[in-house]
Order: sequence, then structure tokens, then C-alpha cells
Amino acid sequence: MIKLLIADNHPIIRKGLELLFSASSNVEIVGSVDDGQAILDFIKSNPVDIILTEVNFPNLNGLTVLRHLKTDYPDIKTIIFSGEPEEVYAVNAIKAGASGYVSKTVNIITISEAIMKVSEGGIYLSNEITQQLAFGTKSNRSGRFYKKLSTREAEVLKLLTIGRKNKEISKELDINEKTVSTYKARLMRKLKVTNLVDLVNQAKLRTAEL
Repeated sequence: MIKLLIADNHPIIRKGLELLFSASSNVEIVGSVDDGQAILDFIKSNPVDIILTEVNFPNLNGLTVLRHLKTDYPDIKTIIFSGEPEEVYAVNAIKAGASGYVSKTVNIITISEAIMKVSEGGIYLSNEITQQLAFGTKSNRSGRFYKKLSTREAEVLKLLTIGRKNKEISKELDINEKTVSTYKARLMRKLKVTNLVDLVNQAKLRTAEL
């Protein structure tokens, strides 16, 4: 029996997933939490095989949680279950330690398939992303841009777009403020902008284009 932890800041999604697996003979929901810090608190005292988690949290974002899991809980597998475009975050999520990325637009069969594949040691991505990675299929301009970002750059950009200040980012990512400024400067060069407002606007625009 696969012990599954659900993490999402929307109660209706957590409840829906609990109902989905309530009659499953392969998956047992062992917990349901609403932010990234709660994930880390839960697994300290509860056995978990797989975490099905959103990437966007008001307290400790999903990519940062992956870093902690990769270091401190390498046996726990993680599937990102998000409404964010797969083109933007899937590859960086895998780089950060996730075993899969599932869009919230998929059907319930796909969610189950992803969990089973990951439990067997596989990596789950959509067919489209898998083909792009395997055969070099051209993605659109925005998708190519995000694939060029490092995992840390993607984390910083994500936090900037949701309004985090340098001090807040440094605390959440456990880096100093000078390092945050360095990442911001790199992102500005890559997006060809000269100020924070344009950086955030360009990031949101490229996400909307996907």
C-alpha cells in the first residue's frame, strides 16, 4: 500500500483527492496539509512514500520543499500537482528532486498512473514534455526561456512574481540578501529588463503566453 501525503492550499482540492483515493486498494492517504512547512512538519513523525503537492504556497514554496526533501528525506518521492504551466516548472521541478509533474487539468486516471509509475521508481511527465526532452522538439519561445533557468533562478523568479521582498526570499531559500540580488540581476539580463517591475511583468507575460 502506497502511503500518500496530499499538500495543497485549496481545501476543495485536498478533499477531492481524499475522496478519489478513499476506495483505492493501492493508495492510502496518510495526511493532508496546506503549505510547504506543514509538509516538513508532517513527515518528521509520519511514514510517507509519496507526496502529491502544489508548487505555490504562501509558506515555503514547493521547489524549496523539494530541496529539503532531497537532502533530508531522499526515500520519499514527490509529484508536483500544479496549475502552473508544465512548460515553466516541470523540468526545474525534476532537477530539484521531484519524481513527476502533473497538471491540474488532467483526469483522475492520469493522477493514479503518475502515482503508480513514481512508486515503481519511474519519472512521470506528460507525453508532450517527454518528447521535447527526448527528441529536442521545439517548444515556444517562453518555454525555451524557462528551460534555460537554473532551479534556483526559477525559485527566485517565482517568489518575485508573487510579491516577495529580498529579505523574505533570502529567509525562505536560506540564502543571503546579496545572493538574492545577484539572482535578480541575472534574471534581468536574461529577460532584457532594467528594473523589478518590468522583470515581474515580463515573467507573468511569458507565463501567460504558454
